[in-house]
Amino acid sequence: MISKEYISEITSRIQELFLSDKIPWVVGYSGGKDSTATLQLVWNAIKALPEDKKRHKEIHVISTDTLVEQPIVAAWVKTSLDRMKDAAQRDGLLLTPHRLTPEISDSYWVNLIGRGYPAPRPTFRWCTNRLKIKPSNKFLTQIVNDFGETILILGIRKAESTRRAAVMNKYEKHRVREWLSPNGSLQNSWVFSPIEDWTNDDVWLYLMQYPNPWGISNKELMSMYREATMDNECPLVVDTSTPSCGNSRFGCWVCTLVTADKSMEAMIHNDDEKSWMEPLLRFRNEEIGKLNEDGRIDDYDKRDFRRKDGSISLKKSGTEITPGPYKKQHREHLLRRLLETQKEVQQKMPPEFGELEIITLEELKLIRKIWVQEKAEFDDAVPRIYEEVTGKPWPEDNKYSSFGLDEWEILKEISGDNYVMLDLYASLLYMEEQNSSKIRRKFVLEEIERHIKRCFYEDADDAFVYKQSQDALRGNINPIDLANYFDLGDGL
Repeated sequence: MISKEYISEITSRIQELFLSDKIPWVVGYSGGKDSTATLQLVWNAIKALPEDKKRHKEIHVISTDTLVEQPIVAAWVKTSLDRMKDAAQRDGLLLTPHRLTPEISDSYWVNLIGRGYPAPRPTFRWCTNRLKIKPSNKFLTQIVNDFGETILILGIRKAESTRRAAVMNKYEKHRVREWLSPNGSLQNSWVFSPIEDWTNDDVWLYLMQYPNPWGISNKELMSMYREATMDNECPLVVDTSTPSCGNSRFGCWVCTLVTADKSMEAMIHNDDEKSWMEPLLRFRNEEIGKLNEDGRIDDYDKRDFRRKDGSISLKKSGTEITPGPYKKQHREHLLRRLLETQKEVQQKMPPEFGELEIITLEELKLIRKIWVQEKAEFDDAVPRIYEEVTGKPWPEDNKYSSFGLDEWEILKEISGDNYVMLDLYASLLYMEEQNSSKIRRKFVLEEIERHIKRCFYEDADDAFVYKQSQDALRGNINPIDLANYFDLGDGL
């Protein structure tokens, strides 16, 4: 029960902890109910201190923007951070909000479309670390480097899940100071969770009873939850023990770790003014793919049978290849459809959102560089696709290769339908071009050998037979079983 006496007790606890040392505080804020209640508690507690105590030490509020956040929530968080800055000055708090974003090289589109990483799934959840954990830990590490320690304040609750309760109870046992648990992912960092024992009802009761100190409406926050028929937001993630977003959550609109984006579907269904987000939902469902009930995404036909370095990996059963990154044709298709989706959304969305960029120009430039320099796709498709979809000229005049679309078409004709051979020819040709002006070329033969090994296989079946035979030679599979499987008899 959230009584005035209970809030007074927590307020005193926060004030005592704040004044006990000079360790800077970092408050995680995602824009959802739990992080809002936590920051509101901290804000009101410090605001109530005498004037000379309010600036005792710094308080940093961090919010991680993955750059693929659900647009309504992203706008809400941006507005909140803007208001915090002004309200902190008004209230005499040494509080600074920070919007953290992933490095461009770690962004969702650079990895999905640029490098061809398959859409995230429970068995390959590459997005969480790159988009959420790394930006937060980078900021926290800098604070620790500057001050020696930091206290991280999070709106985590034991009632969120059994797993969350188990993790919190585990770290509680290692507390060296009251209320401060060790941070499992960062040394010299401590976690304070003031609402750890609260229920969902406790959070909402508190938010409805106490006005928001930085000027947003908690009633509007509740309306946003109700509109999305949600039960919890996607929290600030600082380690892999944080539970993944559930079936009903605020988070990335591209998320494929769930079977459906129920919150966005509900928002569109409940409010005609939010129908401009329909193209995003359609792109997510039709182009990236949806998680099936068996935890798979049906995209194997769009992926190379080789890993990025050309190696072959078999599934645990040993009877099927684990596919690698997306093929060139599919990556180009995704880029084209994404730009078309962005154009459609920008034409439909309300003016208060400005010109929403689904993919930034910096990401497009890096994708172009990866395709040409790392994948030797010197037909240079990014500027061509960009100009065809947007009707605008590509804003760069540099070229990464003297070869172009004409030379690429010649190689395609020579290679026929075999994209592995096309990959080999293009890689060798581009490699020779890049090394032709070098005086010392001692590593060229090694580079040639690497490309040949990467394109060693005729097709997926050839690669599968070769991998099975290599595993047999290493003792990983019985040669007799292999011979029976392929009906090879004594010819193995």
